[in-house]
Amino acid sequence: METVSIDFGKPCRVYFIGIGGVSMSGLAEILQKEGFTVSGSDARESAFTEQLGARGIQVYIGQRRENLSAPVDYVVYTAAIHPDNPEFLEAKRLGIPMLSRAELLGQLMRCYRESIAVSGTHGKTTTTSMLSHILLTAEKDPTISLGGNLDAIGGNIRVGGSETFLLEACEYTNSFLSFFPTLEIILNIEADHLDFFKDLDDIRHSFRRFVQRMPENGALVIDNRIRNYREIVGDFKGRVTTVGTAEADYYPTDIRFDERGNAAFTPSEHGKALPRIQLAVPGEHNVYNALAALAACRLLGIAPEQIRDGLEAYRGTERRFEHKGEYHGAVIVDDYAHHPQEIAATLKAAQKYPHQKLWCVFQPHTYTRTKALLPEFGTALEGADVVLLADIYAARETDTLGISSRDVADAINADQPGKARYFGSFAEIEACLSREVQAGDLVLTMGAGDIYRVGEELLNSEKNGNVKS
Repeated sequence: METVSIDFGKPCRVYFIGIGGVSMSGLAEILQKEGFTVSGSDARESAFTEQLGARGIQVYIGQRRENLSAPVDYVVYTAAIHPDNPEFLEAKRLGIPMLSRAELLGQLMRCYRESIAVSGTHGKTTTTSMLSHILLTAEKDPTISLGGNLDAIGGNIRVGGSETFLLEACEYTNSFLSFFPTLEIILNIEADHLDFFKDLDDIRHSFRRFVQRMPENGALVIDNRIRNYREIVGDFKGRVTTVGTAEADYYPTDIRFDERGNAAFTPSEHGKALPRIQLAVPGEHNVYNALAALAACRLLGIAPEQIRDGLEAYRGTERRFEHKGEYHGAVIVDDYAHHPQEIAATLKAAQKYPHQKLWCVFQPHTYTRTKALLPEFGTALEGADVVLLADIYAARETDTLGISSRDVADAINADQPGKARYFGSFAEIEACLSREVQAGDLVLTMGAGDIYRVGEELLNSEKNGNVKS
């Protein structure tokens, strides 16, 4: 399919297939605010589709060829849309110019003097949220595209009036290779999305290509704990700034945790101490997310005191160690972690949070990830006292690999018998928790699917005075 370009100076009619996605809904709002006539469809209703409808955007629930009966100048689609999608086929039949979400985002980036792209296997949403707070504190008036909802911007998108554009850069299907950043952050590189990438070397190759897309006057912030990170940098001629260990340009010193597991640390900048930072989010992994955000903002000329104030104002993003409420005296927290490295980091943070017993209610995400990383999942989940496993959230996949959540439970129980239990439904998990959870326990619902519903149902039962047995 030949490359299609949109002239952002000439607003027209754009239709989004899969408009309810986090990134797609944000792009739809950006175009609408720029004067474009926007419409689109999604397979199901969501908070994002409701928000778009409230803003006057026509959203069709259910993807049918009839939805494209009105005149449309361009069609935008996501990587999740299959070639046999009826709207995709209809757009091709009608000869409507089509481009992917990543292509649209990349073209939009070229409209800004400073385009900041946050990449890595995990930590992208949190780090982008931290950067958002800093840029707002420094009155940079940025445009922001975020992979989650952030209170500071009232959702997942903000349209600013400056020449600064901040966004997450996802590696899945090589989407980020359609982007044109001037400043890149690479937080980490782990084996993931193995339904698309062949292996870790294939992923590393894509990140190297991502670096090569920057101009010679661009800048890269990269964690020096990435194995052989210089290979990723390659022959990039722009400015390279490292974060991580004491050999890096920026590293943390005197890390300490409060009674809720929130870290305080003193950043070192080329060996010089910067103002101490007290984070309001838990876990050592967030120290390094904050450090990457700090390094990027120093490259943008933002003062250390403004960076500190922005980071300390950050209180978390939706589904990132999000405090949901209390159930019979037990705290319910929800987290998006779905990769073993994320799970291990989140459970390490949870261990520092006040609790009697740590319950992890985990929903694996995709069959390919679960099969490829099964031993790693077993090891990562050992950080909880009790693990309750729901069925795998299929997302874009079908079950052809003969893998299930029972296999994850078996991997855990092989080393620690009885720690993990598999349940065939959310209702069974909720009933188990209602029977066994005690006051002072910490219940962590975890996964990229809809496992958060378990915690919400428990809290609703508490509110309504209904207790499952």
